[in-house]
Amino acid sequence: MSDYVIRAEKLSRNFGDVKAIQALDLEVEKSRIYGFLGPNGSGKTTAIRILTGLLKPSSGKVQVLGYTLPEDAEKLRLHIGYMTQKFSLYDDLTVQENLEFIANIYSLPARSQKQRIEELLSVYGLQKKKQQLAGSMSGGQRQRLSLSAATLHKPELLFLDEPTSAVDPENRREFWEQLFDLSDLGTSILVSTHYMDEAERCHKLAILETGIKRADGAPDELMRNIGAQVVEIASSNLRQLKQKLLNLPEVISAAQLGARLRVLVKDSIPDPVAFLTRQACMNADDVLTLARPSLEDVFVTSTGTSRQ
Repeated sequence: MSDYVIRAEKLSRNFGDVKAIQALDLEVEKSRIYGFLGPNGSGKTTAIRILTGLLKPSSGKVQVLGYTLPEDAEKLRLHIGYMTQKFSLYDDLTVQENLEFIANIYSLPARSQKQRIEELLSVYGLQKKKQQLAGSMSGGQRQRLSLSAATLHKPELLFLDEPTSAVDPENRREFWEQLFDLSDLGTSILVSTHYMDEAERCHKLAILETGIKRADGAPDELMRNIGAQVVEIASSNLRQLKQKLLNLPEVISAAQLGARLRVLVKDSIPDPVAFLTRQACMNADDVLTLARPSLEDVFVTSTGTSRQ
């Protein structure tokens, strides 16, 4: 059996003149969490809809769990789970009723259905909420209910489209621990996000911009191969300093972080601290230090957001 649950080659999707996905090549390994990182409009949702068989590609080839899409879309749906960005269960049904409804859709036998629902209520801390209407639940509780529904039939592959966009940081952190539990049990996961800290948790990820894959790989690998060096500057005149540094062709980007300026300098400059220190815009009491690249730095160097 293949070590990849998803293989896509030159995958494209157009909506009239809009090129939502452009020549996307993709390989997602089994039992791993793969991320799509990008802003709204980058093509994340369109790509997921193609990979789940909900949308036909304009061109290209794609196989998911060995099924060729879009021809085998109906067969594939029994083997995948899909959690949309917007809560898609029924507000006027209880937690228990929502899960029973989903279980019936997947034709789970009554005996195993009851056992599986009880298992999920326990795993996701919803036992005391099972008689509560879904519409009255908090964002974090809805999120756990949605994940329960998406994994009810024990899918081999789970698709999550910006699943944490409406929850607080604590619930986001807990949600990711649950994803790692699923991954350890053998579930393969593709998740889209615009949060840098979430993308850094993925085993591998692709950075998307206007439907184009700008970079992909393990987060640590992407940060090591960023093609730039990072210098942080403590100065009393950050706003003016930022604008002057951005005029230098050797500077990729500069962004203020609190009382510091984070500057990305092209790696063709062997000593970026010495280079910046020599600039006329610098003050004698400015403090410059080399810093570790972040995934946000990778995003900036990979996309059209540089020079901002």
